[in-house]
Amino acid sequence: MQRSSGLLGVIGAILLLFASVAAFLTRGQQTFDLLYILAHGLIGLFALIAYLSAGLENLRHFVGERSTKYGANTIVASALFVAILAALNYISARNHHKFDLTEAHVYSLSPQSISVVKNLQNDLQIQAFVEGGINPDLRELLSNYGYQSSKLKYEMIDPDRQPELAERYKVSAYNTVRLEYGSESTTVTQPTEEAITNAIIKVTRTTRKTACFIEGHGEPDTDDVENAHGLAGLKNGLTNENYEIKKVLLATVEAMPDDCSAVIVAGPQKPYTEHEIDALDKYLKKGGRLAFLIPPRSGEQFVPLLDQWGVKLGNDVVVDQVVRLFQGPALGLAPLANTYAQHEITRDFKQRTIFPMTRSVSSSGATKAGMQVVELVKTSQSSWGETDLEGLFQRSEAKLDPTDKKGPVSVAAVVDAKLKEMGTGEGEARLAVFGSIEFADNRNIEGTYFNRDLLLNTIGWLVGQSDLVSIRTKSVRASRVQFTQDQGTVIFYLSVLIIPEVLLVAGLVVWWRRE
Repeated sequence: MQRSSGLLGVIGAILLLFASVAAFLTRGQQTFDLLYILAHGLIGLFALIAYLSAGLENLRHFVGERSTKYGANTIVASALFVAILAALNYISARNHHKFDLTEAHVYSLSPQSISVVKNLQNDLQIQAFVEGGINPDLRELLSNYGYQSSKLKYEMIDPDRQPELAERYKVSAYNTVRLEYGSESTTVTQPTEEAITNAIIKVTRTTRKTACFIEGHGEPDTDDVENAHGLAGLKNGLTNENYEIKKVLLATVEAMPDDCSAVIVAGPQKPYTEHEIDALDKYLKKGGRLAFLIPPRSGEQFVPLLDQWGVKLGNDVVVDQVVRLFQGPALGLAPLANTYAQHEITRDFKQRTIFPMTRSVSSSGATKAGMQVVELVKTSQSSWGETDLEGLFQRSEAKLDPTDKKGPVSVAAVVDAKLKEMGTGEGEARLAVFGSIEFADNRNIEGTYFNRDLLLNTIGWLVGQSDLVSIRTKSVRASRVQFTQDQGTVIFYLSVLIIPEVLLVAGLVVWWRRE
């Protein structure tokens, strides 16, 4: 009888403990919370009263039992364990570090976003105008930015409670994010990571770079959104990073415009005139920044020009073997690449890129003093540069012959030239040459592979924006399950209160009976 009353007292204390924990965590905001707290509180209180009504003699006997001493030790040890957890939680809150263990790092900022935020020179203020001042997803995103730099501050604003701010900044819709950096400011109405990072780039850049696309030779159009072979995706990527896009009809101008930060020759189908070739050469020798995207069976007039700068255009098409299930190896004209030279463009770049219909681009070996040529991207060892173009395109036949270039095959090269050391002028010229135009078109620049990052990194290197050379955010679906409020409540009670409570009571009963 005495042992039963003692067990009743322990169970009463446990019920009161869990009632207190539930009251502290839930604040009794829902009906189920109140029922749980009241039921546990009343039952626990009655159990303690029943135990105490058995008399002080039972209490003295209970205190003197060996099981009570062991139980007290267990309670003290448990309390000490909880205290240690609380201390560790406090320390981690003051000195926290985030870890993202998901395969695609869906809860982390992209390397470019991190680089842009860490390079802030002044304070960046971000104001998020959200309904009720609450948007957990947006708050989490902004907190990830704030975690990377103490110069970035953000606040969540309810425009209904602070209409004067909404009116001052002309905010007319929920989920509008305003960024202010010094005297510059901008707003984002669809606050994704990519949009916010691009907005940060916009307000922190004092001057805009201009990317000039040469036209007039049948090049893919930078405004063509519908066509898979258009370059609207490339234009959009450059615009998002605060470039100004300009088209230049080189045949009608005497020289390359001075405001061109980088000039892009993208897949011309018709030959350049001698005047245009000469204009490109003079532009480079004045410290210009030039990118060539020259697919196979075109651009032969560029061979002498590029040879002067240490780059060789191969008269071939890079072929790779692909293995299809139940079909064996077959020829592929869209080789994958994941081998990159050590260069500022490919710093920490380990992702795959795809180069449909590409020629080889390599160092000519005839470099001059002050000139550095780097073979930037190479295909796999199973690839080769097929020189029998007639057999490839007319008979769909290709095999590795002694005259072919065995893989890995370089499909892109970059040149960094110190003009004074070369004896051609002052300053520095930079050149990038790719053997494909399709790797930059709408179909491939926004696809599964990382062509966009490689190309934008290259243009960023050409114009000297090293802090933008990185991996950009991609639209990856987070591996998460959405629960309703009721489902969340059930999961909370089961995992935090009910299951631990049942296990604790059951353990005490078993232990009590064995004693």
